[in-house]
Amino acid sequence: MKRYLLTILLSLWCACAWAAGSVTVKGRVLCGGRGVEGVWVSDGEEFACTDKRGNYRLQAGADNRFVFVCVPAGYDAPVEKGVVRYFHPLPADGKSCDFTLLRRAGDDSRYGFIAIADPQIWAPKEFAKLAAAADDIAATVRSYGGMPFHGICCGDIVSHDHSLYGRYNEVMERTGITFRNAMGNHDMKVYGRSYETSFSKFEQMYGPVYYSFDVGRIHYVVLDDNFFIGRDYFYIGYLEERQMRWLEKDLARVQPGSTVVVCLHIPSTCEEQDRKQFRYDRAGSTMTNHRGLYEILKPYRAHIISGHTHTTFNQPIAPGLYEHVTPALSGAWWQGPLCTDGTPAGYGVYEVNGDRIDWYYKSTGYPADYQMKIYSGREYPQFEGYAVANVWASDPAWEVQFTIDGVPCGPAERFQAYDPAAKQMYSDTSQMDHKWIYPSISDHYYRVALPEGAKRVEVSATDRFGRISRAAADLK
Repeated sequence: MKRYLLTILLSLWCACAWAAGSVTVKGRVLCGGRGVEGVWVSDGEEFACTDKRGNYRLQAGADNRFVFVCVPAGYDAPVEKGVVRYFHPLPADGKSCDFTLLRRAGDDSRYGFIAIADPQIWAPKEFAKLAAAADDIAATVRSYGGMPFHGICCGDIVSHDHSLYGRYNEVMERTGITFRNAMGNHDMKVYGRSYETSFSKFEQMYGPVYYSFDVGRIHYVVLDDNFFIGRDYFYIGYLEERQMRWLEKDLARVQPGSTVVVCLHIPSTCEEQDRKQFRYDRAGSTMTNHRGLYEILKPYRAHIISGHTHTTFNQPIAPGLYEHVTPALSGAWWQGPLCTDGTPAGYGVYEVNGDRIDWYYKSTGYPADYQMKIYSGREYPQFEGYAVANVWASDPAWEVQFTIDGVPCGPAERFQAYDPAAKQMYSDTSQMDHKWIYPSISDHYYRVALPEGAKRVEVSATDRFGRISRAAADLK
């Protein structure tokens, strides 16, 4: 009998302890005043699904900061001053928390999205350049003749001055599309005592640092892999277990084999070598625990879209898993028009048809087919004996063909190099706002032997979707 009573008392104690650490959140998800069935609501830890009348009841962790709706296909969330309002602060226990959705017009199985990274506004004087980039995005969207688009920013919206968020939002409205945002390391609140203090400024403006939504047949997830280590402004690329667990629950409702797009700031990988061997000195460059993320994504056809490096890396990681490391919209922190690997400042353009995604890179201020720059070993000693093309958006599946004085040459060899134009542009930073900028090596270069006396080099590059870009150069 005593053992039985003890068991009851322990059970009651555990229940009370659990209840003390949670709050009951209930409410409705509405569209046009009517409840929406089958919508998932989360607190960043647990999930609840709405019933036929749009009602939900969520047992949320008392320490969680938000309740948010995973916006379903066919719907949008309201937008206020450039911010998607899919979230509310965690209400007090028992308080109602309702969400409003807006019905999308027409079929959303065919659409596009724009991925940008590292606009990284450091000073108000840079907003004029951001406006020019936003206008370029708007022109690209218009070129699709009314096809719907949305946007995703892969972090580093500003450079630690969070007071610039409002102005940034205003300028990006020039694009004519709605942007959702991931958090970057320069969006962190730094010089705090722990990781948990680092995302308050971002959250005040944009809400949760991780969340999900659906457009058409594609499931999108935004994560935060900037792990502030509680010392000055230092961080590593690391995805905490809390987000891993939430992601597992989020994807449990997604059919295996579906297309999933994961957006975050610090790349999970930039090259095969960083997936094979960990380096302490590169812990802030890529996600140190990427294997856990890859395992979660295995059942899906997944694209990871990231930023952070201000360079281009397009990485087929495994069958059904591809990473797009997006060059910076700011180029080299608005100090020059090129990223540090020679990629022009720009953004990714993604075309969705059902569950298929095609993509290309768009350089700001250039036509869409501007995809390479040709160099001659005669002018640049580092390429002595070769004709070289920097095909910045390429990956190993691209076919790059050289023709020299009308004669096809090759096959072209893919190799790593520094871009001569970027090297010249960023070797002397004495007149720049930031002295720590330097050229970067990258893997998107192709070369063939350059015959003695050759006068003209032509290059054609065919991407994995059959799109062909061409360039030519007359040799000195």
